[in-house]
Amino acid sequence: MKAIFVMIKCEMGAAYRVAREMADSIPELSEMHSTSGQYDLLGKFYLEPEQDIGLFVVERVQGVAGVKDTYTLQTFNAFSGPRG
Repeated sequence: MKAIFVMIKCEMGAAYRVAREMADSIPELSEMHSTSGQYDLLGKFYLEPEQDIGLFVVERVQGVAGVKDTYTLQTFNAFSGPRG
């Protein structure tokens, strides 16, 4: 599995509805966070290695009503620190 992060700009007043719709309808979604700044939401998606990132974003993420713009980050390695 490969992780991508997608920053999502929504139409005014639509961010929570967009987040809920994505959480309910996109199984690749791992986490969705509301954010401040230029973008309203930050989604973390896990895709299969052969899955086309561009096609996924265009069809599944940008296809949700209320999405105005996206910015996609492809990741390479994940690092974590000690917890506890």
